[in-house]
Amino acid sequence: MQIISDEKIKNFEAFISSHDFFYVAGHKDPDGDAVFSCLGMAEILKSKGLEYQLLSAGPFKRPEIRSKAKFFSNEMKFLSEPERKRTGLIILDCSEQQRLGEIEGDLNGLDTFIVDHHKTAESSENSIIDPTSPACACLIQQIYEKTVGAITPQVAEYLFYGMATDTGYFRFLNKDSAEVFRQTARLIEAEVSPRKVYDVITGGKAWSTRKLLGIMLDRAERRYNNKLVITYETQEDTKQWGQEGRDSDSLYSLLLSVDGVEAVLFVRQDTDLTCTCGFRSRDAVDVSAIAAKFGGGGHKNAAGLSIDGKLPDVIEKICKEFAKVL
Repeated sequence: MQIISDEKIKNFEAFISSHDFFYVAGHKDPDGDAVFSCLGMAEILKSKGLEYQLLSAGPFKRPEIRSKAKFFSNEMKFLSEPERKRTGLIILDCSEQQRLGEIEGDLNGLDTFIVDHHKTAESSENSIIDPTSPACACLIQQIYEKTVGAITPQVAEYLFYGMATDTGYFRFLNKDSAEVFRQTARLIEAEVSPRKVYDVITGGKAWSTRKLLGIMLDRAERRYNNKLVITYETQEDTKQWGQEGRDSDSLYSLLLSVDGVEAVLFVRQDTDLTCTCGFRSRDAVDVSAIAAKFGGGGHKNAAGLSIDGKLPDVIEKICKEFAKVL
């Protein structure tokens, strides 16, 4: 993970000093990194005496983020045209406005700053983007420490949750992660309890998520000399078992642990005409490159996208791309 340059920090400070009000938003179907990065950014703005509104299309289904839904809205606060001209939009943990989902109001035309760690994000003057960072929360911590100062216990807990959820509780980190652990140590010095965080993240699962997990495991199939595993979720599955969320992390972990498996494709039929796709892989397969071919993005070994189409057609279309690399 790289250290954010002084130039990038100055650009961020110039951005927030040139606006009176901010919308802070993360991607739809938020995970812990998106939610807690937004809460961390809110603390930065609050420390500067700046007004803001946290936006999210939700849903807040994961155990570690359910209690945070009350801090977010999917409806933008009304602003007059003169007020909009002094308003900034801060997008966290993604770089595309369409990934924010269904938010009531008009985000178009707002001066925007992006903080993201996904490989497919494009850097600009109004952005802090580092694909080598394992979580957006790692970047928020650096911004906080460089612009505010020492981490408070509340902020430390927010950022630890963000790091822990996006790193699989640090299981996905490689040998180049010393700086991540140095940052994490400062969070623990601010009185974060790693055990408490782990218990919250791994516990509190609804019974329905276990049933849905079983269904997806049962229908999983292998292709390309057993290197790719495919499974899917229908609208009927979601209606019966998916209302309380799904344990996607466990699904990916179980399937990737199979000998010879190099990648996993999960497709969910969201509406009659649209699907959401999730990708995970081992080191050799760059799933972000495959996702990017369909307008998605992410990391080398974890990516996602939304796409028009029905389950069978979407699966076959994406499998053709996997066939080129497996």
